[in-house]
Amino acid sequence: MERYEPAKIEAKWQRVWEDRQAFVVPNPEPGTPPNPSKRYVLEQLPYPSGSLHMGHMLVYTLGCVRAHFYRRSGYEVMRPMGFDAFGLPAENAAIRDGGHPREMTERNIEGIREFMKRVGWSIDWSREFSTHTPDYYRWTQWLFLKLYEAGLAYRKAAPVKWCPNDETVIANEQVKDGRCERCGALVETRNVEQWFFRTTKYAEEMLDFEGLDWPERIVAMQEHWIGRSQGAEVQFRIEELGVDVPVFTTRPDTLFGATFFVLAPEHPLVDELAARSPRGDEIREYARRASVKRAEDRAAAEEKTGVFAGVQATNPVNGEELPVWVADYVLMDYGTGAIMAVPAHDERDFEFARAFDLPVRTVVVPAGGERPEGEAFVGHSENEELVDSGQFSGLPSPEAKRAITEWLEQQGRGRAAVNYRLRDWGFSRQRYWGCPIPIVYCDECGVVPVPEDELPVVLPDIDDYLPKGKPPLASNEEWMRVPCPRCGGEGRREAETMDTFVDSSWYFLRYCDPKNGGAPFERSIVDYWMPVDFYQGGVDHATMHMIYARFFQKGLADLGLVRDREPFARFHGNGWVQLGGAKMSKSRGNVLGPDAIVERYGADPTRLYMLFIGPADQDMEWTEEGIEGMVRFVRRLWRIVHEVIEAEQRTGESGPLARKAHATIAKVTDDIGRRESFNTAIAAVMELVNELGRDTAAPDADFAAETAVSLIQPYAPHIAEELWQRLGRERLWETPWPQADPAMLERETFELVVQVNGKVRDRLQVSAELSEDELIERAKASPKVQAHLDGQEIRQAFVVPRKLVNLVV
Repeated sequence: MERYEPAKIEAKWQRVWEDRQAFVVPNPEPGTPPNPSKRYVLEQLPYPSGSLHMGHMLVYTLGCVRAHFYRRSGYEVMRPMGFDAFGLPAENAAIRDGGHPREMTERNIEGIREFMKRVGWSIDWSREFSTHTPDYYRWTQWLFLKLYEAGLAYRKAAPVKWCPNDETVIANEQVKDGRCERCGALVETRNVEQWFFRTTKYAEEMLDFEGLDWPERIVAMQEHWIGRSQGAEVQFRIEELGVDVPVFTTRPDTLFGATFFVLAPEHPLVDELAARSPRGDEIREYARRASVKRAEDRAAAEEKTGVFAGVQATNPVNGEELPVWVADYVLMDYGTGAIMAVPAHDERDFEFARAFDLPVRTVVVPAGGERPEGEAFVGHSENEELVDSGQFSGLPSPEAKRAITEWLEQQGRGRAAVNYRLRDWGFSRQRYWGCPIPIVYCDECGVVPVPEDELPVVLPDIDDYLPKGKPPLASNEEWMRVPCPRCGGEGRREAETMDTFVDSSWYFLRYCDPKNGGAPFERSIVDYWMPVDFYQGGVDHATMHMIYARFFQKGLADLGLVRDREPFARFHGNGWVQLGGAKMSKSRGNVLGPDAIVERYGADPTRLYMLFIGPADQDMEWTEEGIEGMVRFVRRLWRIVHEVIEAEQRTGESGPLARKAHATIAKVTDDIGRRESFNTAIAAVMELVNELGRDTAAPDADFAAETAVSLIQPYAPHIAEELWQRLGRERLWETPWPQADPAMLERETFELVVQVNGKVRDRLQVSAELSEDELIERAKASPKVQAHLDGQEIRQAFVVPRKLVNLVV
């Protein structure tokens, strides 16, 4: 028997698929109506900031299995691939390793593409693009201009983290204990002009997941990210400043319990308060230190810190003066950046009040119950009522919320309101490696969009792209100085670039029509393919990336550029690949490179093992023993199929093996197509191969062998194609998916005679596949048998196969 040589077999079939353009799917003619028999299979595109990791191996193999399954099931399948090449990952890698981001990115793309082909992933490479090329980002700029014209993109000043030593904006993740992670300087908060997308316009619509087949945890993550809260906006007066300060609260029923007032360190009033206060330096220093902490650290801090601002805020419901504090447990990113503190009914307010000896006043209690002491009472049940709340005392809490809000509206001091945690997306970056923002600034005309016929604004090659207090492009005077598109006077380009998330917020649309030189895409072609039927990727992208993609889709739908308002009909999040009980990471030193694994074991065993380890949506543990076991299975498949070929049995499609084969077809089809249970499908094929190995000369062995090879093809396409060819067939990738014969799925049964001490007591229809022990248990469980046992002990049980069970009592 010829030896199984994965490298040789895999290279052979990869050449065949490439020569025959096996996975290329042409676009319909413009205007073709949508095709109900299409499947758009997509995985999140990779950053080419290095090589692929084991997570990529999992994600792209999952997509490959889906693409093969649906292609062979009669669907028109599009499965493209591209590269998310702009952004910080690539630029930071270039800074770390030396060289230019473009050269490093393109070198990595070449290596990743070569590896993807080496693994045999069924990709339509005719649709490939990279987001760093002008023929892609030309249309990113075009879409920005359309959103800008529609009021969905705008520019304003907003606070950022600033390193005074490096003179650059830094990300929240780069701040450690209030200092720059890179140089150790104390970080400041500065107001800097930035570009934003108005994501909040669609906050309410993005909470509607009807019609989307998404896991519950992904929906929950987005709901939490959007963070919708129903309540009231209440105006508190700070007389010393002559201003009304709005507060959002979900508990207007607790207004009479407010005992102090808190501003976030970033609140715009803090500077004004510091300027008027004799403790101004203390306030400014506290605000500086607090505002550079990460929001998560501030929220999780056990010790509450703050500083008294020296002024009072007037509570509109009772005219009480409340001391104003600045404290870091209040965040500017939620609500209005100011809160009324009700320590009796909020745990964080209670902890702050206890730390600074501030009053605690209970105003909501269980109906007919005692007032809680020594802790915050934060219940939200219907069975609560107000106390010490003026004319609202005695009202049930839900009724009081409505009544107090209505009273505030009548007094002009508040209104019913909905608040969202979601904020508009700040997408401008003071970095080099990104899509240029097509804007020109003119002293006469202000902010001027670059005309569409002048796109793309090409990113110039510069040697010095390190951040130095201003965007690197600002130093390129030749590129920066341009005529104003409106008046012809002297203008300057926008020197900041776009966040890489902008590129990936619409890439799935460009895949539909990637060669279009006159538009980002033809609408009818996008309407033909969209929405994405299967979107696979890491759950860590379930919030930012997928929120931004949904925003883009809805914005473009409102502009009439696309039909669908949702980009991803189904989303499947995958787990982490672990080694030694921990997620693979360079810092832990437990990273395995998939290229080395494939080189050592072959693509097919690696693909199989990636999906066999466990459920794809859960974390999985990689082991050497596991991959070696899969290699043994592939070799066993190779050997057993060759034994069937040598036995030359070509006649039977009925019998025990054929019955098992049809049951396996039904199982694998259901596991892949309905249940998305990829590991159990592999296990089912393994069972069939094991059964086949017991009798490779059986009359129906050939049918069972063909079935096993056909069903394993989405997972291990190289060996499947080779064995299919040796079985006398051609082009398995185009062969229709096997169909289970319902008649063959019916279990063979027989009439089991049940005796007690030799006398017939019952007759049962049972499966012929039951073991002797199972037959005895069925006999014991018969109600008629139970009636004749009358508590007697069963001493022995005799079984006559396919005939009877005799119980001796």
